[in-house]
Amino acid sequence: MSCTGPLLKGLLLVLPLLVRGHSREAGTRPVGATRPGDFILGGVFPIHQDVQRDSAFFPPQMQKCVSFDKGGFTTAIAMINAIDTMNRSPALKEVGVTLGYRIYDSCSDVSMALRVTADFTGKGDCSSSSSEGTNATSPQPPPVLAVVGAQHSEMSIAIARQLTLKSIPQISYASTAAILSDKARFPGFMRTVPNDKYQTAAMVQLLSDNKWTWVGILTTDGDYGRSVKDSFVSQASEVGVCVSFRETFPESLSNPQLFLSVRAAARAILSSHRVKVIVSFVKPIHMMRLTQELRRQTLQDGQPLEAMRRIWLASDIWATTSSLSKHMKLEEVGHVVGFTFKRGDMESFNRYLSKLLSTGHHSPVTNPFLDEFYAELNTSQGAMDAITLAHAEESLQEHIDYDKVFGVEMAVGAITHAVASICRLRDCKENGTVRPWEVLKALRNQWFPIRDKNYSFDKKGDINLDYDITLWRTENGSIYIHDIVAEYSTLNHSFVYVSHLARKQLTDLSRIVSKCSDTCQPGQSKKVALGQHTCCYECINCTENYFSNDTDSVKCVRCGSNMEWSPEGSSRCLRKTLNFFSWRDGFAVVLLALSAVGILLVLLIAALFLHQRHTPVVRAGGGPLCQVILLSLVGSFTSATMFVGPPSVRLCEARQVLFGVSFTLCVSCILVKSLKILLAFQVNPRLQRALRQLYRPYVIVAVCVALQVGACTCWLVLWSPFYHVVMYPTTMLAECHEGSYVLFGVMLGYIAVLALVCFACAYKGRKLPQKYNEAKFITFSMLLYLISWLIFVPVYVTTSGIYVPAVEMVVILISNYGVLSCHFLPKCYVILFKRDQNTATAFKKNVYEYSRRNLDSVSVSDTTLPGERFAGPYIISVPSLFRKSTGSSRATKASVSSNSVSINSDVAVRQRHRRRTSI
Repeated sequence: MSCTGPLLKGLLLVLPLLVRGHSREAGTRPVGATRPGDFILGGVFPIHQDVQRDSAFFPPQMQKCVSFDKGGFTTAIAMINAIDTMNRSPALKEVGVTLGYRIYDSCSDVSMALRVTADFTGKGDCSSSSSEGTNATSPQPPPVLAVVGAQHSEMSIAIARQLTLKSIPQISYASTAAILSDKARFPGFMRTVPNDKYQTAAMVQLLSDNKWTWVGILTTDGDYGRSVKDSFVSQASEVGVCVSFRETFPESLSNPQLFLSVRAAARAILSSHRVKVIVSFVKPIHMMRLTQELRRQTLQDGQPLEAMRRIWLASDIWATTSSLSKHMKLEEVGHVVGFTFKRGDMESFNRYLSKLLSTGHHSPVTNPFLDEFYAELNTSQGAMDAITLAHAEESLQEHIDYDKVFGVEMAVGAITHAVASICRLRDCKENGTVRPWEVLKALRNQWFPIRDKNYSFDKKGDINLDYDITLWRTENGSIYIHDIVAEYSTLNHSFVYVSHLARKQLTDLSRIVSKCSDTCQPGQSKKVALGQHTCCYECINCTENYFSNDTDSVKCVRCGSNMEWSPEGSSRCLRKTLNFFSWRDGFAVVLLALSAVGILLVLLIAALFLHQRHTPVVRAGGGPLCQVILLSLVGSFTSATMFVGPPSVRLCEARQVLFGVSFTLCVSCILVKSLKILLAFQVNPRLQRALRQLYRPYVIVAVCVALQVGACTCWLVLWSPFYHVVMYPTTMLAECHEGSYVLFGVMLGYIAVLALVCFACAYKGRKLPQKYNEAKFITFSMLLYLISWLIFVPVYVTTSGIYVPAVEMVVILISNYGVLSCHFLPKCYVILFKRDQNTATAFKKNVYEYSRRNLDSVSVSDTTLPGERFAGPYIISVPSLFRKSTGSSRATKASVSSNSVSINSDVAVRQRHRRRTSI
């Protein structure tokens, strides 16, 4: 038999079969709601939830659909209302055309969706019914102009492949699989909702904002389930959210594995105690069965029902399913955060629904699904009383998915304006039928208005509306699921809260912890074991000089510079303490006090010596050279104070040079005094005479100091001391680096050589008269200096830290006080407390007594004539010991020559008759 002729008008008057479960004709042709028009739109809706499986059916025939879905039914009614509304719109009245429809049931099954799609393309089965054994023909209707649907992505993917062959545009109101945006594979597919990458992005951002990093995911086993799972896991991993378990449910509700998968999912949820957030992309019936199984297993395990409480992130598939709320209790399941599409004003649809129900079986259109709905209400034809009508309307109102209804209205509106734009350019009735690909082209290139707003499809065929975020709540004992708390912008990828209360409601959820591991505190970092999730870790303290200042830090960060440090487990870096030999240090205070006392003593002694400059003790001590030595000690004591306090480049250079030059001047003056003793002790008269000619005190001092100045200058020019900071783990040490330790050693070694010469010269004259003899004092002071600096070298080399300057400071003070104590304090004692010994008479008497004790002959001469031969090798030279006489009458007053006191111990007996004695 062949399929011939258009669809007869009489077909509209045929009464549908009222078969409980599904209305169908004999054979393989689908039966649905139809209405004639100039252009026919197809519609595919899940009016049933499954098909009755029969493994042996021959020949091919339509399978029986089961489980009437009121939600899918109301969405199909939304298409009928939208077409009726558009037929009354100015856009179609202007061009004089009307729209009709053929709405079929997909039964939530891909195979059934493909069968009804074949009818849309004009390739439906035209075989006769074998059961009836007749030759009746089934006329084949013409192809539709466009298709609205399907709801589930699984069906839309299959339908789109078939419609592409005829270039028939397809607009889905709820299919969100990202794969459908691929125009190379699905060129005719469009949708009035965003693709799932935006929904998964919104979910991932909500998880990230609330720090829910350990979650479970529920999906179906079809193309949509795999697509959304891959999209979610990929985006979640980028922000550190890990998936603990992934449970998959069969797409078909009649699949025998459904019970096992639901039981496995419930066990995974209850056994994952740390997973408090579950993302669900499954169907409402799946969720209903899952919550029932969770309750059963919880009670079976002897746990309180609160143990099954979780936060459920509901996808658009079931987020607004009112019927599901009747089978759930929030006090048991926890919190439900739904992600739904934007919705419009549903007032017109609600009026239409009420009108449709009140009209009942007297409707002029063919709608077998409406008859089945009446059968679901156990009513007979024409028996719709007021109570039954109210019950029917209430039942449908509970199952309305307003976001899907709005999506259907947008789809019908887009097709309507595309047809109108084509028909404005030509007479559609006279010039023939509008082709589907013409409508597809018009849909891609124009805007269309819906309720005073303009919309358009992007280049991928999507309309990226924002998402509404709903929070389920209990109201008067019932669950209220339309409480919108926030919007998610697909353009800005951000949440906008509708009120402060709404923000608080979502914020309160963040107190619930869904983490694989406890939060790592500041000062710790996460350590992930090999092979584990990155969200499962242990917290370890940051090591020294590393820190973390945030919770759950991936790693510890090294302190930014060498000037910072941090202890173990630190949340911030600390500034290293800058240490130096500070003025506030107790040891420094003592040394500074000694330096100040030393400077004060030097000034007092200088004043005393200046006042007593004509006395024998001062003259015998060197006269003007004493003032030079005291001046050098002032410089040396001052240099000691420069070793305290924060160092600087200039201070580092000045303190060593000042000490080196000052103490060299001091030792040089002492050297001159030591050379006097050497001259006095010299036995060989000729050598003594030669040395006396070379003996020039100030020249010697100047040359010695000049050599030290030259060495220090080379030091400053070539490798001068500099400011240096030594880094330690927790501190910094500010110190002076000597630049060149070789030149530093040369400076100190040069002074040591001078001191050694002084020591050698003075040692020979240690037996001279005690009261005026400086040899022993010079010997002791130089020995003290040499010993202290010999000790300084190893101590200086082995010492580190802030007290290195203190070591050198101590040695300087010992050297200074050694000179001060040995050279000046005894003289001060004589000047202040032994004034009777600070006279010329006492001085001569002391020399005389010393000579009688130690020598057989003593010659004390008033003057030493030029060219006179010195009989004795032992000479004490005391320049200008006495003042010169002011008159001739005082010529007989004894005087001691400033040039010689000769004492001969070896040859005095043999030359006694050649010496002149004058006492």
